[in-house]
Amino acid sequence: MRWEFGRRSTNVEDRRGMQVSRPVVGGGIGFVVLALIATFLGVDPAILLEQSTPTNDPYSDSPQANSPTSDRQTEFISVVLADTEDTWHKLFRQMGRTYVEPRLVLFSDAVESACGYARAATGPFYCPRDEKLYIDLSFYQDLQNRYQAPGDFAQAYVIAHEVGHHVQNLLGISDRVQALQSRVSQAEANQLSVRLELQADCFAGIWANQAQRSRQILEPGDIEEALNAASSIGDDRLQSQSRGYVVPESFTHGSSAQRVQWFKRGIQTGEPAQCNTFEAANP
Repeated sequence: MRWEFGRRSTNVEDRRGMQVSRPVVGGGIGFVVLALIATFLGVDPAILLEQSTPTNDPYSDSPQANSPTSDRQTEFISVVLADTEDTWHKLFRQMGRTYVEPRLVLFSDAVESACGYARAATGPFYCPRDEKLYIDLSFYQDLQNRYQAPGDFAQAYVIAHEVGHHVQNLLGISDRVQALQSRVSQAEANQLSVRLELQADCFAGIWANQAQRSRQILEPGDIEEALNAASSIGDDRLQSQSRGYVVPESFTHGSSAQRVQWFKRGIQTGEPAQCNTFEAANP
């Protein structure tokens, strides 16, 4: 992926090495199993995080908050985030809307968000209460080693997917889905979650399409890296690895084939209107 000369975002908060002020909830064997099943790419904090009343961000006045360190991986994340900003500003203008940029928080081991506390094992997630993305960079080692999905474009896909959840939040999609989930069975609520996640995959593909058109970021093998990442974290594959069998009605993120399908739709069309997973008979 050609990224070195890209614009750097100013919306990165570096909290690595900072201690969380209160004990982190969760953990234990049950949490680890749940994290394996629902890990990364749009984890719903309402499911994996301890809920709490929104509070002021305890890190907002930290001298580190607006000055991410200059290591290469942080630079990469800053460029990818900036690229998603440029893409979605353009697309929102075309929709007659204003795009509000999210902030991306780097942390190590554990973090406090407006949605509660989370361990690194939760994986990257988006919190709609503070409109921030959270990621422990050690996750990228897991992406390469545990999920066999190496490559910088696979890493970019992770960020673009979480930004996709921010787009859903701005468009009111997340709120509508949450309201529907409160009125249906658990199986139906899971299916709505799957459609939400697949749409975020499609939005990630849209970013890749738009970025390639405007800035020619792709190198040979990049698309394959992202497709491999999408396939590697399908619910069917994760459940098979953790349980030894698959329970489709418990899926919350979609199968490997579904994730690949919707990411490909986004990258092939570049049009948000093509990402309406909620109207698809079989998403």
